[in-house]
Formats: sequence, C-alpha cells, structure tokens
Amino acid sequence: MRKTALLLFAAALPVAALAQPPRAQRAEATANAPAAAATAGERRDGAARAGDDRKDWALPPVAEQTKTSEHSVAVRGGVIAYRATAGTLTIRDKDGKPTASVFYVAYTTPRALGRRKPVTFFYNGGPGSASLWLHMGSFGPLRVQTANPEYIRPAPYAFGPNPDTLLDKTDLVFIDAVGTGYSRPLGDAKPADFFGVDQDVDAFAKAIMRYVTKNARWNDPKVIFGESYGTTRSAALAYALQDRGMALNGVVLLSSILNYGIRQPGFDQLYIGYLPSYAATAWYHRKAGAGTDLDAWVEQARQFANGPYATALAKGQDLSAEEENQVAQAMSRFTGLSPDFLRRANLRVDLSRFQTELLRDRRQTIGRFDSRYLGTNPDAAGERPEYDPSDTAISGAFIANLHDYLSREIGYDTDMDYRLSAREGGDFRWNWEHRAPGGGQGAQQQPAVTVDLAAAMRTNPYLKVLSLNGYYDMATPFFSTERDLKHMMLEPSQRGNLEFRYYQAGHMVYLNPDELHRMRGDLDRWYDTLTAEARSPVPPQPASVGRARTGGQTPN
Repeated sequence: MRKTALLLFAAALPVAALAQPPRAQRAEATANAPAAAATAGERRDGAARAGDDRKDWALPPVAEQTKTSEHSVAVRGGVIAYRATAGTLTIRDKDGKPTASVFYVAYTTPRALGRRKPVTFFYNGGPGSASLWLHMGSFGPLRVQTANPEYIRPAPYAFGPNPDTLLDKTDLVFIDAVGTGYSRPLGDAKPADFFGVDQDVDAFAKAIMRYVTKNARWNDPKVIFGESYGTTRSAALAYALQDRGMALNGVVLLSSILNYGIRQPGFDQLYIGYLPSYAATAWYHRKAGAGTDLDAWVEQARQFANGPYATALAKGQDLSAEEENQVAQAMSRFTGLSPDFLRRANLRVDLSRFQTELLRDRRQTIGRFDSRYLGTNPDAAGERPEYDPSDTAISGAFIANLHDYLSREIGYDTDMDYRLSAREGGDFRWNWEHRAPGGGQGAQQQPAVTVDLAAAMRTNPYLKVLSLNGYYDMATPFFSTERDLKHMMLEPSQRGNLEFRYYQAGHMVYLNPDELHRMRGDLDRWYDTLTAEARSPVPPQPASVGRARTGGQTPN
C-alpha cells in the first residue's frame, strides 16, 4: 500500500539537477558564493598576527587521536562483538608536513585466524557534506529508525540496533571530508587546498592509505562506498588509489552523479535521463501506468526515452508539429502531464516544473531527493517547490542523533563544532576542474569521472563495481547513471564486473526500511562473491589477459 505524507514546512531549496545532500548540510555544487565569515585557518592566522593567546581556541589535533569502546549488536540471529573507534588521521604533503586532520569513525570485529576481512570506506558527497547520513542511516551497527515515507517526529528520536548492518561482512570506516565534521586543515593549509574535485580525491586517497597503514590492513580486501557526489569522488578515487599502489576489490556507487557536463544549456541528455524517473514517480502517485508492474513500466519508459523521445529532441526546431504532437501524447502517457503542457515546454520538462505540475490539481508538490514525499506551496500556481519535503522530513533526526551518539555513546571529546557542511567554515569555493587519466584533452571543466573508473577497471580486471539506484531519486536519476556507466566501453570479458540494482526508494535508499533490507541482501551476495574471489588461490582470469598471454606477451 502506498503511503504519502503531507508536509507543511517552508524552507527554500534550490533544485539544480545535480547531487546535493539535505538542506542542513548542503554545499551547492553550482554556487561559489563569497564567504560570510573567515575560515578557521584565517582566524588562527589573524590571532597569531595579533599576538592573541590561543589556549582557549578549539583547534584540530596534529597528533592523531583515537577513542575506542567495546560493543555488541544482534545480527542475523547471532551477536557480533565489535570495537567502535572515533579518531583522526593526519595527512601530509610530499615533504611530510601535516596538512589536515581527518575525522573518522570505524567499526571493526575481531579477525578470525587466517581470515582476511574486507574493510569498506564510506562517505557522503555534496560536495562539502559530512558523512553523518550514511553513518547514521545505512549499514552501521546502530541507525536512525525511519519509516517510509513519513516525516520523523521531533525528539526524542528512535535510534538503536541495526539488523541490516554489514558488520558481519566487512569492517566499516566512515570518513568526513576536510572542512566537514571534525576534519580540518592544519597549519598554513587553506580550505582551497581541499575544495576541488582533484584536491578532494587526493585528500581521501591519503586518508584511506593512512588508515590502512596505521591499522595494518594492506593485505585485506578493500572497498569504497560513496553516495551522491561521493560517487563522483569514488570513480576518480578508485583510479587515484590504484595509481598509488592500492588496488581496490570493489566500488559501491549509491545514487550516482558521474557526469556534470550534461547540465550545460543546449544539451538534451538531461531531459532524456529524467524521463524514466518521471514515469516511476507518476506511477507511484497514480497518474500513469495503472495496472502495470513498476519494473515493467520503467522499462517501457526507458525504451521510449532512448527511442522516439531522444530522436524528437535531436531534431530541435526542425521537429514537425505532427511529430511534436505524437511525442507529447506518448510523453503524457508516461509522465502524467498534459500534452498541452508538454508542447508548451517544448517537450523539455525541467525538474522543478515537474515537481509542481504533476500534482497541481491536488495543490501539492513532490520531493526532489525522494519524489514520494509531498509538500505544499503558498499557492498552486508556482513554477517550483518552495522546499523539498524529502529533506525537511529527516534532517532533524539525523543531526540530533549524530551529536548525541558521538558524545554519549562513543565518548569522543572535543571542543570543536561538528560541521554538517564545509560552508559553515566560511569561504566555500569548489574547483570543478578535473584532470582525468591520459590527459590528452587537457583538464575537464565539468568532471566526467567515468573516464577514471573505466581506466581503473581496465587496468585492474578484478575490480567489481555495484551501482545502487532508487526509482524515486530525482536528484541523481537512475537512467542517467545507466547511460554514463554503460558508456565506459568495457571489453566483453570485463562487463560482468559492473552490476546494477534498483529499489523503490529515493536518493537515500536506506530511509525505506524494506528496501534497506533488500539492499543489504544484495550487498551480502556481492561481498560474498568479492571475498570468495579474493581468497581463491587462483582468481578467475579474465579472457582479455588470457588472450594477451597466449599471444606471447607477458604483463610486466
């Protein structure tokens, strides 16, 4: 039975077509606004120049700190004992000078004799988001208890054991990007040293390698797990780590944004990517697809988007009136919008217009992170939603539980503020320039990181990639993800290393408890395959390598 929540909150929210974390910690991917206040580093520099006594300043530690505690959690009919470690990793430049203190929380179990347990590194995106969303909501031993899809009541919140934790399959490490959480630049390092596509990847590569070295995990299977802009990071990070000598076993991409170039004016691929998500949303709200299974309905929408719809958009103003009418009628069938509205929009429906138009007759808007959530505008004539109900519905519970958990349960003691967003530190300017492997075309001005991921998969033919997608995610539509990953042009022998899974959920799939359980099952099987291959004395040999050897060429 489909449930909806009518939410009456008014928090203005941009709706640009790219990955963003919820409102309370949003770092807008398109904006580089002037700073409202000086950064922490600038304040320290100013205090030093003025000769102020800084003994009362809340500063990040140069020396690495850890706070450990022992716990247990019931999982799959048994009890798992685990250690929680909250601490910092100090990353350094090529000369060994400390540049940043990176905060993390790790959950590890005692290792069985002779067994190498995987370790998975989790992070959210933004860019500029702390990783509390994955930490508090997904696969840790404890999580915020969420319903589907409903507004979470104010405190006290339900927070407790997570029966869908992955701790029996992999150790878990949640990392906050520099400038978020308790992660900060050190010394004379500036935020700009970390606020950029490549700068961010470099910092995460150093932090992961430092954790692996500090905890003697070099010979354990390793996985990276990113959500939203975290998938942008992961695609580039997989190659960066490999280039530095750390070959990963797996990459998990949850709610992906892998190519920012499609947002530029004049490109129609964005509209094609959205159409199956519009169809799924119209199906959920009973505006389209009556009597059809959701998966089958979405597949029909894919075929239409890749076929007649893409062909019509490619014709631009040369599209005849008759053709336009035919496509508008077909679009109306999938989207639930009237043919007249679609024609007036030139068959190109921006997300904000879809959010306000679909349920205009009910005087309701729909969510961006999760289009099942409902909101209202001051009137029913607007062009865009005044807020995102799928954001305001959950933010309070996640933020409150994170603060309570770190201080009361983990006992991590610091005078610093936990920054939900890097914007809280002042001047947040993201450098979107990216130098992909090869570099023959120079730096990308809008990152398209499937170039990096494809290079990593070609050079490491055992690298597994799992793409997890929500049908109702309007921030990172699943069809765009499919297109990007299927254009990596992998060899037939390596295409089996790329898998897709889909859920009746939004951007944060784990908010839906039923789909979280399904996703956990999919990940269980994926980790079983990954670890079985890692433990095999003779890993399966890709056909491409075998052909090279039979041809008399031995890899270096």
